[in-house]
Amino acid sequence: MELGVGTLQRTEVENHRMAIKPQTTTFEAEQVGELGTFPLTWCLASVTDRSHPPRQHNTPLLCLHPRQQPLVLRSSNQTPLVWLGVSFMNNQKQQKPTLTGQRFKTRKRDEKERFDPTHFQESIVQGLNQTGTDLDAVAKFLDSSGAKLDYRRYAETLFDILVAGGMLAPGGTMADDMTCTDFCLFKAQEDMETMQAYAQVFNKLIRRYKYLEKGFEEEIKKLLLFLKGFTESERNKLAMLTGILLANGNISAHILSSLFNENVVKEGVSACFAVKLFKSWLSEKDISSVASNLRKVGMDNRLMELFPANKRSCEHFSKYFTDAGLKELSVLVRNQQSLGERKEVQKELLEQMSRGDPLKDIIAFLREELKKNNIPEQTMIGLIWASLMSSVEWNKKEELVTEQAIKLLKQYSPMLKAFTTQGLSELTLLVKIQEYCYDNIHFMKAFQKIVVLLYKADVLSEEAILKWYHDAHLTKGKSVFLEQMKKFVEWLKFAEEESESEEEETD
Repeated sequence: MELGVGTLQRTEVENHRMAIKPQTTTFEAEQVGELGTFPLTWCLASVTDRSHPPRQHNTPLLCLHPRQQPLVLRSSNQTPLVWLGVSFMNNQKQQKPTLTGQRFKTRKRDEKERFDPTHFQESIVQGLNQTGTDLDAVAKFLDSSGAKLDYRRYAETLFDILVAGGMLAPGGTMADDMTCTDFCLFKAQEDMETMQAYAQVFNKLIRRYKYLEKGFEEEIKKLLLFLKGFTESERNKLAMLTGILLANGNISAHILSSLFNENVVKEGVSACFAVKLFKSWLSEKDISSVASNLRKVGMDNRLMELFPANKRSCEHFSKYFTDAGLKELSVLVRNQQSLGERKEVQKELLEQMSRGDPLKDIIAFLREELKKNNIPEQTMIGLIWASLMSSVEWNKKEELVTEQAIKLLKQYSPMLKAFTTQGLSELTLLVKIQEYCYDNIHFMKAFQKIVVLLYKADVLSEEAILKWYHDAHLTKGKSVFLEQMKKFVEWLKFAEEESESEEEETD
C-alpha cells in the first residue's frame, strides 16, 4: 500500500526542537488480524534537546494507518518506532472526529423566526385605515406592502383582515386582543357592485403574488365552516363575493365541500348561503358554465347534501330553489338525478341480456322503469341502443362485424320496436346509429345495412328515414352515410309514389 508524503508542522515537544527530513524505507506492520510489509514515507526527525551540553540524535517518526487504525511498526532491525502526531496526505477524505454532545452554532440565516402576526396585523390595519374606502388605493397598498411584509408566512392573517377586519378565532369570532379595522368586506355595503370591486382587489393581489392562490382558497373554505359565527348580512356579503370569485375562476368549486359540514347544514345555514352564492354566480355566468365547473370537481351530484338527511330528495331541492328564483339549478339537479337513475336502468338491462332473460320480461322491466322514473321515450331508445352495442365484443374485421351486428339487432328488434312508437323516437335512434358508426370506424360500411334491417323489422318508418336523409342527419360522416343511403331513399320515394298512384286509381 503506497502512502503519501509525510508532513509535520514545526512542533515543540517538551524541551525538544525538531527538524523534518523525509525519507523512504520499508516497515513491517503488525496489526490485529493483519500482517504485511509495505513501503512508507517516513520522517527522520533531528531532535536536539535543550540540555547542556546540547546533544543531537535521529529518531524515526510515524503516524496512523490510512484507515485510521493504530499500527505497531518496527523497522528492519526490529526497533520500535515512536508516533509523534505526523499526518499523511492520501486520496481518501478523512472524517473529522466529533464529540458526543457537541453543539454547532446555527447560522443566522437558518434560524426560524417565531410566528408572531401582531406586528404584521398592525401594519396591514394601519395601511387600510389610511386608504379608507378607496379600493383602488387598497389594491395599490397591498401590492407595495408585499415587498416589505411576509405575505407567504401570514397569508391567513392577511385574508382574515381583508374579509372580517381582524384575525378570526375558531368559530368565526373576532380575536379580542388584536387591532381591527372597519375597512373590510364585512363592513362594506351589501350590493353586487361593491362585492365586484372587492373581488377585483383579491384578484389583483393573487395575480401579483401567485403563491397566495392556495392560501386564499383555504381561507374561503375556512370561512364557510365559520358561517354560524357570522351575522346574516356578513354571510350574504361572503356568499355574493364567493359567487363572483367562482365565476371569475379565482377559486375552485371544490370549496363548496365546506357547505356540506353537518354543523352548518342542520340549521339551514348552508342552503340559505347557497341561494345567495348561486344567484351571484349565475349573474356572471350561464347555467351550462356553472354545471361544467361543478362537474369538474364532482360537486354536481352532491348538491343534495346542502340539506339534512331527512330532506335530501329531488322534490324538496327543486321546490326550495325554485321558490328562491333558481329554477335552472333545480332543473340541473333533476337532470343529474335522472342520469343516475338511467345508469342504474342500463346496468340492470345489461345484466338481464347477459343472463339471456326472455325479451318480454326485459321489455316489461323497461316499461316499468320508464313510467316510474318519468324517462322520455327518446331517452329510453338511446339507452337501449347504447346497451345493445356495448353488450358484445366486436370483431375487428369490417365484413365480419357487419354480420355480427345484423345478427344481434335482428334478435333484439322487438325491444327496439317497443320504444319507437313516436316519430321523434325513430329519428333519435337514426341519429344514435349514425353517431356510433362514425365513432367506430369498423361500422362505417355497415350503416345502410343496419337501417334497412330495422326498416324491414318495422322499427323505422319510411317517413323517419326520409326526414333523417333530408333534414335531421348529423354532420358526422354526412357524405359517406348519405351516399350509402342514396339508392335506398330513391327506392322509398318511388315506392311511395307508386302507392299514391294506386290509391288514386282506386278512388
